[in-house]
Amino acid sequence: MSSIVTFYCGDPKNAPKTTMPAHLGANAILTWNGRLLMERRRDADVWGLVGGGAKKWETGRQAIAREVYEELGLRIRPEAFEKLKVYDDPGRIAAYRDGSVWRMVIVLYGFAFDREPVLRISRESKELRFFTKEEAQNIEIAVTHQDLVREWFLERG
Repeated sequence: MSSIVTFYCGDPKNAPKTTMPAHLGANAILTWNGRLLMERRRDADVWGLVGGGAKKWETGRQAIAREVYEELGLRIRPEAFEKLKVYDDPGRIAAYRDGSVWRMVIVLYGFAFDREPVLRISRESKELRFFTKEEAQNIEIAVTHQDLVREWFLERG
């Protein structure tokens, strides 16, 4: 299957011009035992953080709680997520096979599991896995999530 989406980050020469309004996304830094959970995406065959677009009626916390349930099968209360940072660089772009091109504004949330969760792989993912910093350096991460992952690991030393 060919890629459904291509991601760009800070690449104005190669990124296509947006065709849609800015899109609010919510992504999660989900951790257990000092490791970061990522999913290998079906739509682009790269690793990334769990999350997705907010629906027009959702807050960021409601969106990430829904996305975590849809992608992992885990119910976490919206208020349990800690808001970490907003990434609003206009160069964060997602270009879809249908021709739509979105500027992504990402609100990053954090949640630490107190025990290893039982995860369910959704139709959006090929694989789910917790990574150490060293392991994460050896995988292909969606360009729109590379700085989020790098910054989280840098803050942990």
